[in-house]
Amino acid sequence: MNNTPFIAVEGPIGVGKTSLAKIISEHFHFGLLKEIVDENPFLGKFYENIEEWSFQTEMFFLCNRYKQLEDIHEDFLSRNKAVVADYHIFKNLIFAQRSLKENQYDKYLDIYKILTSDMPVPNMIIYLNASLDTLLSRIEKRGRDIEKNISPLYLKQLSLDYEHFMSEFENLHPEIPVLQFNGDSFDFVNNKQDLDFILSTIENELQKGVCKHEPTEKI
Repeated sequence: MNNTPFIAVEGPIGVGKTSLAKIISEHFHFGLLKEIVDENPFLGKFYENIEEWSFQTEMFFLCNRYKQLEDIHEDFLSRNKAVVADYHIFKNLIFAQRSLKENQYDKYLDIYKILTSDMPVPNMIIYLNASLDTLLSRIEKRGRDIEKNISPLYLKQLSLDYEHFMSEFENLHPEIPVLQFNGDSFDFVNNKQDLDFILSTIENELQKGVCKHEPTEKI
């Protein structure tokens, strides 16, 4: 595994992945990789009718994330420049398993395996979770029109899917540290003490074995 720091921040919709990734990028002078969301032309339709628009939505995300991973490998990681991303590409499987029909998922999984077989893998995961009330509150506060039709039931199921997937991930990949923070207990946006604790925890993990790297610019 490449020891150049490649951190992925993950968790359900509204938990604060992008906010924390930006903070980590600025604090450690890491490159910042942000997932493409609003640019997905199918996403609004997906939240209105999941069954009808799920395959198109997930394929758009997969292709764009594949291209982003290619770019950060070529432009950053291969040059020993550290990166923090506000997603891990494994999230595609979490969403696809929840929304695709069985025959669609089988096709999707085949494509996913081909595209990701030689892609760079994060060597640290930061997993954020929170209660449904907290997620709904944060989604409402940020006021994205594209998210106004998200079903609370869908969001609750998605959070449970993340919990299950992360538990399996830790069992399958014990070599990759997973740092978990609960959004109900840690308010890293408004509470400096909470933020300092998270950053120090990340710093301690980086010191354990990640090699030296060059400061990088945002992607």
